Amino acid sequence: MKALVITSLSGPDALSVQEAAETALKSGQTLVRVMAGGLNFADFMTAQGGYPGTPPPPLIAGREFAGTEETTGRRVMGYIQWGAFAEKVAAYPNMLWPIPDGWTYEQGAAFPVNFFTAYLAYWQAGMTSQPLWGQPPSAVQRSEAPHRVLIHAVAGGVGTAAVQIGKILGVEMYGTSSSDEKLGRVKELGLQHAINYKQQDYEQVVKNLTRGEGVDAVFEMLGGEHTAKSLRCLRDFGRVIQYGTAAGKQPQLDVRALYAKSASLQGLWLTYLSQKLEIMQPAWSQLSQWIAENKLSPVIGHVFPLDRATKPTSCCRRARTTAKLCWRYS
Repeated sequence: MKALVITSLSGPDALSVQEAAETALKSGQTLVRVMAGGLNFADFMTAQGGYPGTPPPPLIAGREFAGTEETTGRRVMGYIQWGAFAEKVAAYPNMLWPIPDGWTYEQGAAFPVNFFTAYLAYWQAGMTSQPLWGQPPSAVQRSEAPHRVLIHAVAGGVGTAAVQIGKILGVEMYGTSSSDEKLGRVKELGLQHAINYKQQDYEQVVKNLTRGEGVDAVFEMLGGEHTAKSLRCLRDFGRVIQYGTAAGKQPQLDVRALYAKSASLQGLWLTYLSQKLEIMQPAWSQLSQWIAENKLSPVIGHVFPLDRATKPTSCCRRARTTAKLCWRYS
């Protein structure tokens, strides 16, 4: 089968479309013929050897996909840790979900990472009706006033998903991006407070707009100094949900902000949470209900043929700065 292979951990230039042996099914797995894949910044980190647990090359790249289940013929979208960018994928049924009626394969491939990550960020922040893991339903945070959330890279895949979900939940959202054009598109999805971080200091903007109170949560995927700045954007008992380090630097901590606000920093790793049926099943139940109500839809920035993945420069730049990237077989 044709697959996108990471030949070495030397960067995106090591990607190569090659013929690969068809993946053997393990017990309980099912075979999916892939029609489209969703490209994430984590895929570029993997190629550079910067993603935790990356096995030695060569390995097939990719985390999310959409296609047809061979045994049933149903259209499905799915998530695996490695190997999604191939003509066929061996997947576990609990990590497959039906592609909604009317959605393209590209939309299906753009859903799992973005929307589960965004939803679980709200869940970890205590803003959904789903009980926090290991705690009774009464532990879910509630307040009379709307929750406030600061979303970094708000024009990206997870960011646009978080805005759609936040609109449903009635959250007051503050979002950062690098251009007014991209922020304008996200405002159409429901973002209330757009912050161009190249023109404004988002920490100061949040302080001013909230009259010094801060936000309840920050969805943080940049790392470096932004983790410390995000902690300072919180109100008392707020949470920074850290789900990435796109800036390429380890997160910095402002311990004084943790102490002063009784704040917390919590990690979110979809690879880990996706193995927990007691978390993923309620999450899908809620997300699928919102999809049926036409309240959620993936925002796709670019679609390109699989062969273009071997020309990484423009793709890598777009993966950092735009909405979801997808590839398709052509």
